[in-house]
Amino acid sequence: MGAKLEAGMVSYVVGLFVSSMLAIWTVKFLFRAWFRPRQLERVLRAQGIRGTSYRFPLGDIKEAMHLEKEAQSKPMNLSHDIAPRLDPMLHYAIEKYGRISFYWFGSDLRVILMEPEWVKEVLSNKFAIKKPTGPSIIKLYAQGVATYEGKKWATHRRIINTSFQLEKLKIMQSTFLACCDDLVKKWSDLLSSGESCEVDIQPEFQKFSGDVISRTAFGSNYEQGRRIFELQKEQARLVIDIIKCTYIPGYSFLPTKKNRRMKEIYKEVNSILRKMIEHREQAMRRGHLRSNDLLGLLMESIQSDSSNSEGSIETKLTTEDVIEECKLFYIAGYETTSLLLTWTLVVLSMHPMWQVRARNEVLEILGESRPSFDSLSKLKIVTMIFYEVLRLYPSLVFMIRETFKPLKLGDFTLPAGVQLVLPVLDMHHNPDFWGPDVNEFNPNRFSEGVMKASKIPQVFLPFGGGPRVCPGQNFAMIEAKACLARILQHFSFELSPSYAHAPHTVHHVNPKFGAQLIIRRI
Repeated sequence: MGAKLEAGMVSYVVGLFVSSMLAIWTVKFLFRAWFRPRQLERVLRAQGIRGTSYRFPLGDIKEAMHLEKEAQSKPMNLSHDIAPRLDPMLHYAIEKYGRISFYWFGSDLRVILMEPEWVKEVLSNKFAIKKPTGPSIIKLYAQGVATYEGKKWATHRRIINTSFQLEKLKIMQSTFLACCDDLVKKWSDLLSSGESCEVDIQPEFQKFSGDVISRTAFGSNYEQGRRIFELQKEQARLVIDIIKCTYIPGYSFLPTKKNRRMKEIYKEVNSILRKMIEHREQAMRRGHLRSNDLLGLLMESIQSDSSNSEGSIETKLTTEDVIEECKLFYIAGYETTSLLLTWTLVVLSMHPMWQVRARNEVLEILGESRPSFDSLSKLKIVTMIFYEVLRLYPSLVFMIRETFKPLKLGDFTLPAGVQLVLPVLDMHHNPDFWGPDVNEFNPNRFSEGVMKASKIPQVFLPFGGGPRVCPGQNFAMIEAKACLARILQHFSFELSPSYAHAPHTVHHVNPKFGAQLIIRRI
């Protein structure tokens, strides 16, 4: 009898606990998905800010998916007017409601800011704005300087900046060129049996960029680096799938196959990197520190920073910190450079006159020699071409920030808890900023540099802006210049009949069906 009573009591307590937790979860869900969105919407509409009406609980996700499916249903003509195709929901909101407007990603209110002064304010504001945190499981992908805030961000940023100084990049130049030579040899071998051949350059540049990152990050251990590279690519695909489901409460905590796989990749990548760091620490103690790859430069910076910090906790990095920065370098460096090169060759195939001008400049300055660090800086036309490609095909369609305090912008006050969308692609394609030829490929607009290319300088944001501007932008540009120069020295290229112009975005702007070109030896 007593045992039954005790068992019944346990069941009652467990049931009460589960019911209480369910009630708490329900209240939190209703607040987040019902009361809070409607409260935010009232605040914005009272100030005259227009946007879509909130629909419980998915917001505009269903409409966005419909618009995206329709926009991506077929290839487009050979046009650079890609903004309506890549994020039709964002483009629709701007067109219908104006440069400050809003729409809904699930229950998250997204406020679009397209006024340059407001964008500048958001990118430089440290007191009311942060990066959105996202689902906790995404931290398994990478953290590092791009995700941190406050003093931790300042410490990491200072050390990362040191690792990407020009004199450090000069050390990496030989590695860039070795990878370029491997690519040229591969394409030359493909042409050994004929005058021309078709090459899908997207996977070619992905492999090239992966090799550059692996070698510049880990030197002689780049084979291990390649394993990290492959794992991080897989992790990126899983992250995108999870982000699409963030509007489902608690999704990232469910033991799904994708969530479990992310944890497996996280453990393997961390294990590889930890062993590399331990080997470097042993070399440092023996006085044999390698400083001609990123891991060596990063650890050298940490050693120097720590020795001058008098033991301050705020200026020291841990092994885990170094691991996260290495993972972030893979993510940031891989897609940025490979896509820049891919779209540059596609665009130069669409505009052969500029391909000829770029090749003539390369041959005039370099001849048939390998480019030096100094000679790359003399390639003015090549630089103009890259900037124009970055304008037309930026890596990111938009950037997102989040308010954690009320933010005043002009006559408007945005409450805490709203996401701010900075529409990079739409700003790059806006005729008010760039003129009536905004959707035409015209590198001449950058002939006097970035600051004079548009009517308002701060609307050119291929690498972000403000204090959090991408620290690796010089790395990416030097790598891309070296590769393009070597290709122009050896090959001409044109679009293949099998190429279908279909830019699309998952996380970055990619050619949906690949980038098939016909290459010829010159």
